Amino acid sequence: MQEYDVALKLLLRGSAKLTMRELTGTAIENWIDVELPKVVQNTRVDLLGETADKGLVHLELQSGHDPDMPLRMAEYCLGVFRLFERFPRQVLLYVGEAPLRMASELRSDDVWFRYRAIDIRELDGERLLGSEEVGDNVIAILARLRDHKDAVRRIVERIAGLVAAERETALGQLIILAGLRQLEETVEQEARKMPILNDLLDNKVLGREFRRGELTVLRRQIEKRFGAIPSWAEERLVGRSAADLEELSVRVLDAQSIEDLLK
Repeated sequence: MQEYDVALKLLLRGSAKLTMRELTGTAIENWIDVELPKVVQNTRVDLLGETADKGLVHLELQSGHDPDMPLRMAEYCLGVFRLFERFPRQVLLYVGEAPLRMASELRSDDVWFRYRAIDIRELDGERLLGSEEVGDNVIAILARLRDHKDAVRRIVERIAGLVAAERETALGQLIILAGLRQLEETVEQEARKMPILNDLLDNKVLGREFRRGELTVLRRQIEKRFGAIPSWAEERLVGRSAADLEELSVRVLDAQSIEDLLK
């Protein structure tokens, strides 16, 4: 999930403004990077944003079934309240292939905690395809669509019209998210029809496979030296280039901790 997780976070924090409004009913004024208090078992939320009226919005991403999700969300909620003395509006965004079957509340005779749980396929993919923001267009690949192949074609055409730097980023994100729906080959086939994307596509596909190999080796080295890799470290590893991963595989031999390695 880590590769998908990073891509989605970047999109949701970036140009996917319509998607965020569809999910939360509001716009995010600024994003907050926060480490929750140590009393919280999972100390880092996926996305925490602040609205113009100072309300807090917590968005958590999930690709698989976790029976402890309601407990995790309650811990996140209280952790945020400890720091900001405000309760966040919480949304669990499920992006997996199997149907969503996680509970969205904790209830007893005296306590009732709940949050919104949304399967991303509940979102109207056609509406996201019509957005002027490329982030919304890319995320549409995961939403409810009438024709996935046509949607891929439209997204690829939009990406081909971007300036060079934005084109490379958007194509990479589309390829990553397409993996959640087994649509990588469809994306590559449509991109091949656009001469302007051919070189980028080769770099993304070949570079991705090489980087995956480097990342696998580095993970094993880290786990052997320091034990299980925490989620914050996974996020930093997934975002590194193949050259960075190669350098880290040497530095891990002398690093004193994961923090020292990834500082």
